[in-house]
Amino acid sequence: MENYGKIAVLAGGPSSEREISLKSGRAVYEALKRKNQDVDFVDVDNNFCEKLKDIGAGVAFIALHGKFGEDGSVQAILEGLNLPYTGSEVKSSRLALDKAASRELFSTNGLKVPRYKIVKRNTEIRDVLEEFEKPFVVKPQHEGSSIGLSIVGDRRTCVDAALNMAFGYSDRIIVEEYIHGREFTVGVLEEQPLPVIEIETKHNVYDFNAKYMDEETKYIVPAILGEDEYRDVQRYALKAHQILGCRDFSRVDMRMGRQGDVYILEVNTIPGLTERSLLPKAALAAGISFEDLCMKLVDLACKRKSNEAQTYGAKRHKSAG
Repeated sequence: MENYGKIAVLAGGPSSEREISLKSGRAVYEALKRKNQDVDFVDVDNNFCEKLKDIGAGVAFIALHGKFGEDGSVQAILEGLNLPYTGSEVKSSRLALDKAASRELFSTNGLKVPRYKIVKRNTEIRDVLEEFEKPFVVKPQHEGSSIGLSIVGDRRTCVDAALNMAFGYSDRIIVEEYIHGREFTVGVLEEQPLPVIEIETKHNVYDFNAKYMDEETKYIVPAILGEDEYRDVQRYALKAHQILGCRDFSRVDMRMGRQGDVYILEVNTIPGLTERSLLPKAALAAGISFEDLCMKLVDLACKRKSNEAQTYGAKRHKSAG
């Protein structure tokens, strides 16, 4: 068993997904402990940099979801500390959490996305809403885990309630067409797509309640698709991951319309990391245990740091010569 030094699992943080992050962090911490690693759990607050120094952290495992964790902020801080970390770097993290910026890149590079409009707070939006047939989706521009997301057009949700909820999380929201069809998610690990998961829920969309509250939500791994469809879904997921410049791992959410077209919804650079979360489910279907998944992510971060050091040393030697 390779010795990676002190592994600091970063969890909690200030985002709306704090409680989910704490669960992910605890699961990762326990998995690494079962692998006999020297690991500390760090609940991220204003003093977390000092905590990292005090414990002598050699690598950071980021289990922070949403803002600060997935928007490039903590990655920039860790780079300033010269501390290797798991997952995507600053730019790709920021792009992935920004649903508008990422979708523009997807469209430019040939991937389908739902038709959408960006709406700012305190602007007249009735004309925008009239462009979309019901049901349509309303959600914040910068949130994960379907936080603040509503489907307007079902019997439970009115327009004003949906707007108020979305604007409660962001000054800019997205109004988008609802894609009737099937919901899929594909994990990407080391530039390879994992088995496709189909999500079946009684809700119109895989929202927060469907993810964390509804025990009737079903996950089919691997998804039942034709051979060509299955490969296409995996291929689109990998392409979305690469377009944003993600590294090590991600999870790509998408919907397949009734005509078979696949629409990318978002890329999660730090998806849920409990044993029951979707990326670990897909990894397990590929023969990778949760413990081995966590170790692999640590290994990738440490090898990247080692390779950077070797490259820097080689450049200095060449310059001196």
